[in-house]
Amino acid sequence: MPYVDRQNRICGFLDIEENENSGKFLRRYFILDTQDGSLVWYMDNPQNLPSGTQFVGALKLTYISKVSDATKQRPKAEFCFGQENPNSLRHKYNFIADVVEKIAPAVVHIELYRKLTFSKREVAVASGSGFVVSEDGLIVTNAHVVANKHRVKVELKNGSTYDAKIKDVDEKADIALIKIDAPGKLPVLLLGRSADLRPGEFVVAIGSPFSLQNTVTTGIVSTTQRGGKELGLRNSDMDYIQTDAIINDGEVIGINTLKVTAGISFAIPSDKIRQFLAESHDRQAKGKVVTKKKYIGVRMMSLTPILAKELKERQKDFPDVTSGAYVIEVIAKTPAAAGGLKEHDVIININGQAVTSASDVSDAIKKDSTLRVVVRRGNEDAVLTIIPEEIDP
Repeated sequence: MPYVDRQNRICGFLDIEENENSGKFLRRYFILDTQDGSLVWYMDNPQNLPSGTQFVGALKLTYISKVSDATKQRPKAEFCFGQENPNSLRHKYNFIADVVEKIAPAVVHIELYRKLTFSKREVAVASGSGFVVSEDGLIVTNAHVVANKHRVKVELKNGSTYDAKIKDVDEKADIALIKIDAPGKLPVLLLGRSADLRPGEFVVAIGSPFSLQNTVTTGIVSTTQRGGKELGLRNSDMDYIQTDAIINDGEVIGINTLKVTAGISFAIPSDKIRQFLAESHDRQAKGKVVTKKKYIGVRMMSLTPILAKELKERQKDFPDVTSGAYVIEVIAKTPAAAGGLKEHDVIININGQAVTSASDVSDAIKKDSTLRVVVRRGNEDAVLTIIPEEIDP
């Protein structure tokens, strides 16, 4: 077995045939300099191997016709370490590294900036991830990532940064299309067929949460078709993938959209992304203008009895309610944040109307200029005033 010593030299043994086609072999131990391949140590006693050596993989050497020749000539060595040796356990079980190596160049980091009201100074307020879908710079990300931001900046894996333009948004599906103008052709990710996905499949997710680029997590698919209505989204016609990781074999099968709590997250299927891209292309080809939308800066999902039961098991202070709109995230420096809305609040009433789902909140935002919001926070109710603002999608 070959080893590497503290001086980064290869240590191992050779089974050398005494004479060509003789079938008799002698074992000899050696050290090779990895810089030039020269033989620096050679003997037949393995007990004198340097201390502190570590196993690294397989080593192959060309045929040496005579034992004596091994001390005279420099063996031509082909070094085959664990990650390169197809027969090694490291190679067999490191397929995750292969996936990451394949997809990482097309995954981008997104920084979001807002302009302060009085000073007009730009400040970074959030970050997210996306992936390149065309060589000329089209990038898919979540709508909630880029909404209500003055400037969107994209950083590629090579460190180069570009300002991005928002090309299209589907707020209902939480998908957005942005574009950068970068020289040359960009690496792209292919969209897989989420319809072919099966429960129990092993998946990998890569992104840049908290500005930590190329963060990799793994998991399995729990459910391939978790209906929007099952999640309490009355107007949703989309089935979600329930998992904690959503990239498979270098092809995208979905993008994360909601993480309710540890072990419960949902992804938008790649088939829905493909449909969005096709419709976006048609809209822009026809010259349709995307109208402004009203926005408060919150990510939420409908609270159902099943979800409420799960959350109560994980959060000791979860309120005693089984319907409403559960607040997953409040984006900083938005109307929701200014109005006092907090993560884990459950919206139960807006302007005197009971709220039973996230759709009720969306409807109220669209039609009312001022929202009197009642939330259940722990075991108490809080009354908040939130004023939606109009934004470019």
